[in-house]
Amino acid sequence: MKTLKPPKLAFVTFVYWFLLLYMIAALAWWFIALEKQNGILAEIRISEIYKDDPEYINKLARIEELRKRKTAQYVGEGLTFLALILVGAVYVYRATRRQLKFSAHQQNFMMAITHELKTPIAVAQLNLETLQRRKLEEEKQQKLIANTLQEANRLNALCNNILFTSQLDAGGYKVNFQQINLTDIAETSVDDCKSRFPEREITDSIEENIFIEGDPFLLQMLLNNLLENAIKYAPKNLPIHVTLVRSANKICLAIADLGPGIEDREKKSIFDKFYRSGSENTRKAQGTGLGLYLCKKIVETHNGYISVTDNQPNGSIFKVTFKS
Repeated sequence: MKTLKPPKLAFVTFVYWFLLLYMIAALAWWFIALEKQNGILAEIRISEIYKDDPEYINKLARIEELRKRKTAQYVGEGLTFLALILVGAVYVYRATRRQLKFSAHQQNFMMAITHELKTPIAVAQLNLETLQRRKLEEEKQQKLIANTLQEANRLNALCNNILFTSQLDAGGYKVNFQQINLTDIAETSVDDCKSRFPEREITDSIEENIFIEGDPFLLQMLLNNLLENAIKYAPKNLPIHVTLVRSANKICLAIADLGPGIEDREKKSIFDKFYRSGSENTRKAQGTGLGLYLCKKIVETHNGYISVTDNQPNGSIFKVTFKS
């Protein structure tokens, strides 16, 4: 059975430039041929005029004027066609380039999702087999059960992200706006992360009673994804800090870590669907490229703005701003 392989980028690029240059060459040949024909017709008309004709000069001028008009017509039509060809070429080039990048991100996503799904399943299976085959002390049993629950929660969060992304792209999710206490959501997310990752240091400065009109499920997902993103990339021995404050007519949520940081050229791309920096074969951090994409969509749904800046001395600060 033959397997279908994606076309080589170099081959696609060669075909693209070949066709573009061919069309431009054909357009140039068309102009030269018409101009040559125009000159021949003008010479035939001139040869039909008698030199002793009193209107010879006027007829000659009219023929020359007609020849120039035809030349101007050909130039105008040629430039119009050339402009259309170039605009179409730029559009096709950018669309193809965007599609190829998207396909590469999709391929990375499939590789990542396979790993992300297999890891918690394998850990949970191993823990359950250990509990089934061995008689362990109560403390060790509870440790294995807690580890299994942690992996199950991780798998559940991953499935939620995938399902919600599908609903969001298909327009199938109905946003449930209501007056909610964002302080409670932030504190719940921080406490949940502390219990799931007891070895990590998570500090917070959360202002009391900050209310916002929003969807509680989406805002909870926003906080969880931002915290998990910080946990993925920040060193285990360095703290993660969560800030939630009200300033003037704005509500500002910030999550700062002391990880390796994000290069300036990637600061906008990290919110794209499936985008993950580096190669899937060499990347150490887990993930699918959906978390920050969902964060951006959730923030936009609430008429907010999300950005990432450099932390000092190193790391990143993800800042979300809502109108209060």
